[in-house]
Amino acid sequence: MVNTLKNSRLRKNYILLAENEYLQGNKEKAIDFYLKSLEFKGSKEEDIEILFNLALIYDELDLALESKKAYERIIELDNNNPGAYYGVAIMEERLGDYQQALLNFKRAIEIDPSYDRAYFFLANLYDRLGKVDKAIENYERVIEMLPDDYHAYNNLGSIYEEIGEYEKAFELFKRSIEIYPYFYKSLFNLGVVYKRLGNNQMALKYYYKSLELNKSYHYTYLNISAIYIEEKDYEKSIEILTEGIEFNEDAEDLYYNRACCYAILGREDEAIKDLKRALSINFDIIEWIVKDKDFKNLYDNEEFIKLIKKYGGKGR
Repeated sequence: MVNTLKNSRLRKNYILLAENEYLQGNKEKAIDFYLKSLEFKGSKEEDIEILFNLALIYDELDLALESKKAYERIIELDNNNPGAYYGVAIMEERLGDYQQALLNFKRAIEIDPSYDRAYFFLANLYDRLGKVDKAIENYERVIEMLPDDYHAYNNLGSIYEEIGEYEKAFELFKRSIEIYPYFYKSLFNLGVVYKRLGNNQMALKYYYKSLELNKSYHYTYLNISAIYIEEKDYEKSIEILTEGIEFNEDAEDLYYNRACCYAILGREDEAIKDLKRALSINFDIIEWIVKDKDFKNLYDNEEFIKLIKKYGGKGR
């Protein structure tokens, strides 16, 4: 009895130390103390709580394999714990084991049919795997359970946009924005649909609204620049791309588009500089460069010719 009480006190002390270290931002120390607490006997419920905390901290430290192992230890203690199967599935997806992740998301749902996040990430995984019908089905289940889940409306809208059903996509993005007007991705996606429907001005309106909320999403700058290039307003395109590069220094497509504009305007040195930067980030874009007629003003430029040869381009 004395040893049992002593073990219980020691375990609780280590748990308290772990919690304090975590709150102070010392996640590695928190892990050490949680692991130490498991060396002392306690209830199954307490073990599961400790292991959930460990799994979450490992996840925060981007240690997906260790997090997965912690969730698996929970399943060993309770093989009907939906949260553990969900956690394992999330880590398996991160580790690239998609088929096993599918099975574990389904297992979580089988145990708890109201587990909306399991449906959501199952839908997301189906979309990633190109199983559009399954993705749509599961996002619709999420919306049935949570009619105000603006992320689900946005993701479902993205699927419809990708398969060319723009009217459906439009309504879903609008609904997402109605629920939460400050979600930059839905605003951006509504801009995409307006562009698909041929309304450049409305597309620009929503791209700029999105940009007000998130200046780091480089696709917004890219899509705005593409509209200005289409409208032959190259100076405006350069302006927005330059702003985008300030927030995304390693986005090769922003340098590429700006190089196009510089080349069209006859600003050869600036175009070459941007092409060099883009190629230093991703040399595969050489295949775009050699085919892109926007660079025709550079065809006789010695630096451009050297660039093509250097990166293995096969010419025009």
